[in-house]
Amino acid sequence: MITSLRGRLESLGADGAVINVGGIGLRVYMPTSDLTALGAPGREVKVYTHLHVREDYLSLYGFASAEGLWLFETLIGVTGLGPKLSLALLSSMTPEQITMAIATGSVDMLDMVPGIGKKVASRIILELKEKVGAGWVISPAGQTARENTDVLAALTTLGYSAAEAVKAVGSLPTDADLPLEEKVKLALQYLGSQ
Repeated sequence: MITSLRGRLESLGADGAVINVGGIGLRVYMPTSDLTALGAPGREVKVYTHLHVREDYLSLYGFASAEGLWLFETLIGVTGLGPKLSLALLSSMTPEQITMAIATGSVDMLDMVPGIGKKVASRIILELKEKVGAGWVISPAGQTARENTDVLAALTTLGYSAAEAVKAVGSLPTDADLPLEEKVKLALQYLGSQ
């Protein structure tokens, strides 16, 4: 099993990078957030990896953090959720946002990711709630996310990505009991200032 790579970054693509390790260029599929963190080609980089073996194909998935790798390996264990959908999920949301969505049972947050519908999102929550949510107490942030699923839905309907919508909801005041329209207005102001 290849658990990590350290080498020179040769090139970046839309869904991965080529890392030269000892004269061998290895193609590593990565979430978009981790790709941007690698920097410019020519740099020395280290990524945590998962070697996915299929009958006819080997593929290498890389992550900037051990937490990202752990979450990816946890997600691919869900029935019907392969490495490509797991990578799409990690490209759309941060590991913290995903674990918060699972721990709070927020199907709406997960099904905003392209390729993941309500059925798959429900399965992710059902199969991982105890594993990912173990030790998680519903924090004020988690409760806020649960209460603001309508705001998340409104923002994604307006064309914002799931990650942008979750960040905007996280910026909302937690102590105010605001109507939906006011929450959406504040979230849009936050997104406008970014």
